[in-house]
Amino acid sequence: MQAAEMFNLAGRVALVTGASSGLGQQFSRALADNGAAVALVARRTDRLAEFKAELEKAGAKAIAIEADVNSGADMARAFNEAEAAFGTVTILVNNAGVAQQPLRATEVDVAEWRRVLSTDLDALFYWAQEGARRMLAAKQAGSIVNIASVLGLNVAKGTAAYSVAKAAVIQATKALSIELAFKGVRVNAIAPGWFVTAINDDYLNSDAGQAMKRDIPMGRFGQAGDLDGALLLLASDAGRYITGATIVVDGGQVVQIKG
Repeated sequence: MQAAEMFNLAGRVALVTGASSGLGQQFSRALADNGAAVALVARRTDRLAEFKAELEKAGAKAIAIEADVNSGADMARAFNEAEAAFGTVTILVNNAGVAQQPLRATEVDVAEWRRVLSTDLDALFYWAQEGARRMLAAKQAGSIVNIASVLGLNVAKGTAAYSVAKAAVIQATKALSIELAFKGVRVNAIAPGWFVTAINDDYLNSDAGQAMKRDIPMGRFGQAGDLDGALLLLASDAGRYITGATIVVDGGQVVQIKG
């Protein structure tokens, strides 16, 4: 099988959460550019509408769906709308998430803990469940890609809730993968390092943020498109024998030995 054929997503239906900005937009664009019809899910309808129009102008099939990933009713409606427009979702990218306030572990209160865990872990697991159930009901093979983080592998000060959530995402990915593999549904994760997005742009471009580059062997932060290869591998037939894996995309950050 030639590479172009392996990565071709024509006829596939993808759903991407957190698709109104940042990595979510990049994931959606990569999937659409390779032939998938894409359901764009997020809360910010104005940004979704603009992005949908951008994709359609480039020739892609897309639908914008307003939904809060923490709402079970919104989740069911999002899948229903995607199915009505394009058919069964066979590629789910669990990208939506929130950042933690920079608090030491002893300062994180119940409200902040639940805010982070409910979105970054609970909602991700529920959407993976729903996506898997629908693939199985339709007797369709598929791929679920969960977005973790290098902070799920290593921990930095001030990130206790976020790091715990992302570590659990990696374990949830493994747990789902071993139960769904025999039924044709693959579940994998991507663990990005530091990528400049609208959420962290100010910090990463500050003096403190720029100093963090010293811990990245490649000497730079992630750029738009650096995650496309990992995503397309896991979403397409090129990764048809990969499940339960976490692909780290971080410029070598997690393997850097600090003296």
